[in-house]
Amino acid sequence: MPRPIWNGAISFGLVSIPVKLYSATVDRSVRFHQLDGETGARVRLKRVRETDGTEVPYQQIVKGYELSTGQHVIITDEELRSLDPKASRTIDLLEFVDLESIDPIYYDSAYFLGPDPATAKPYALLLQAMTKAGKVGIATFVMRGKEHLCAIRPVDGSLVLSTMRYVDEIRAADEIDDLEAVQEVEVSDKEVAMASQLIESLDAVFDPSRFSDEYREKVLEMVGRKESGDEGLVDAPDAPEEHQVIDLMAALRASVEGAKAARKTAASGDEATDAPTAKKKAAAKKAPAKKKAPAKKAASARKSA
Repeated sequence: MPRPIWNGAISFGLVSIPVKLYSATVDRSVRFHQLDGETGARVRLKRVRETDGTEVPYQQIVKGYELSTGQHVIITDEELRSLDPKASRTIDLLEFVDLESIDPIYYDSAYFLGPDPATAKPYALLLQAMTKAGKVGIATFVMRGKEHLCAIRPVDGSLVLSTMRYVDEIRAADEIDDLEAVQEVEVSDKEVAMASQLIESLDAVFDPSRFSDEYREKVLEMVGRKESGDEGLVDAPDAPEEHQVIDLMAALRASVEGAKAARKTAASGDEATDAPTAKKKAAAKKAPAKKKAPAKKAASARKSA
């Protein structure tokens, strides 16, 4: 059961409609951990100083905005908080527009707006009115310290909120140099007609259930095969407690010793596996010595002659 990530109310004229915000999407990407190939231990990223590689404590890190000169302007957390938009639990509906007037390029993340069960009637009223009007509401609200522009639209008996990009976050097509080549291409009416026929032959009603992430499915299938066959499974050693102070030299020494032990174990296993092969090699080495015997006899025969 998904949990709401934001609680507040839609401000619609003099009407306040309590709502909860739920993420409408789920990230199904396959994620991997980075492991040490020799020991199977997790590899963690550290914040290190660029000049000498020394790890920097988190409390010592500050924010810097890089200038064109390569210098940085330091901005403190207190200074940033002073610029935060006023904390609010209200989604302010500003205007209603046609859905077709919004280019999909402006859409960012999608969320379901759920009603407060105790006051569901105002929610249902807004939902039905927007459905009848065929309009999309444009609104602003504050979430996680940032003011968002958003669009609210009725979808299958519910209200869906989509955060939107601001206009200065959208690149203009003329910024893409490669698109200039299109202006110089001449296309005949016959070619356009043939392309139109191809489009008509592929015309369909969009059904998202017909599409799936085949790459993710193949990766998970491979993981399943390896798991069932115990292939490629490694037991990671217990990680040290986070509050434990680790001596850098001791940690390096332990890592080296662990790597050496792992190599010795692997080498002894290889020797046991290759024992018959080693005997064959030894026998093969003795064979050339026997072939040299006739040569010695021939040499002594020549001396006696």
